[in-house]
Amino acid sequence: MTTRTTRSLEHPARDDIRLAGVLHALSDPMRLHIVHVLAEEAEAQSCAVFDLPVSKSTTTHHFRVLRESGVIHQAYRGTAKVSCLRREDLDALFPGLLDGVLRACSLESARLAGRP
Repeated sequence: MTTRTTRSLEHPARDDIRLAGVLHALSDPMRLHIVHVLAEEAEAQSCAVFDLPVSKSTTTHHFRVLRESGVIHQAYRGTAKVSCLRREDLDALFPGLLDGVLRACSLESARLAGRP
């Protein structure tokens, strides 16, 4: 008999997500980049697709902060950990916040790149 264990990760319930925690999670440029990439993808993304200029342990930390604040949901698919935005929860709790942050992120990127 084979014993199969399911690995799961802790996520806050929708009612436990707090604005201060979300804003803190979004205040770091690396985490903001992760959120921006996830917002552009329809499917959950493996952590391996993110080529961040930091160590693996720092990357893990950034994903954990996003998960524990309620910004993303993570799950294991086989040996890979995949992430997606908790857009529905964030939009219900803080209408317009995520869209505003993502738009500001895009505008800042364009401004810093010298584009209008």
